Amino acid sequence: MTSPIVEELVLGAARRHGVPGPVAQELLSASQRCLHLVPFQDLTPAQQQKARPAARTGGLPCLPDGVDWPDGRNPLVMTVDCAALPRAALDIGLPSDGTLLFFIAIEYEPESSMVLHVPAGVRTTPRSAAYELDGEPEQVKVYRPDVLYPVPGLTVSPGWRDSPATSAFLDVGEDRDDILDAFEEAVRKAAAGGASHGVAVQLGGYSSPWQSPPDEGDLVLLAQIHGQSIDLNVYTQTLVVGTREDIAARRYEALEFEQQV
Repeated sequence: MTSPIVEELVLGAARRHGVPGPVAQELLSASQRCLHLVPFQDLTPAQQQKARPAARTGGLPCLPDGVDWPDGRNPLVMTVDCAALPRAALDIGLPSDGTLLFFIAIEYEPESSMVLHVPAGVRTTPRSAAYELDGEPEQVKVYRPDVLYPVPGLTVSPGWRDSPATSAFLDVGEDRDDILDAFEEAVRKAAAGGASHGVAVQLGGYSSPWQSPPDEGDLVLLAQIHGQSIDLNVYTQTLVVGTREDIAARRYEALEFEQQV
């Protein structure tokens, strides 16, 4: 159910952009909550005053005894503190405590990516990036650590403009696509409280893919990771999807990983 705050936010943006009420209601019906994970500098000054870290990019993984780097030795791109996530902002069932570790090759198509949950209270130690392969010394790629902060947001289904009132609105004039673009951007910015989240990490909600969306049918978005949110020189987008049931049951081995460039 849409909250009164979100409804007023959308209707207010519609009035400012000359968008009819029925069109705004169709966007509301086609929207889903999400959580953006952004660096401190992308928060507004008001958000910075109350900011609490919820994730970290890069660095070395802290893993339980007996657990080593996942097969494929993909780098650790993100560690999420589940207890620090605003639960009301999520539309997927993530653990309430512990950490989620994302091992993904973001610089090229991932072949053996993995999401791992480490429960709270489990003894962990950092793992070294150095290892041997066929007797030769190797090292896992380690990205520079950076702290990320949670920002609740709103996403919109890519197909919402096919709804009846919105389609009729678009048929009236050539400038209507631009009006809806500005309206949708205003809604998403207001939902995020003004925080910048264009190049960031997103948990839940609808994806904003550069190509075909992988969150279709029974698949929903767990995470959308822009390469530049991990390393400014990586121009990729990695989308992690799975069924709601698998995500809620922590069957992360069933997840699918897609990279778009």
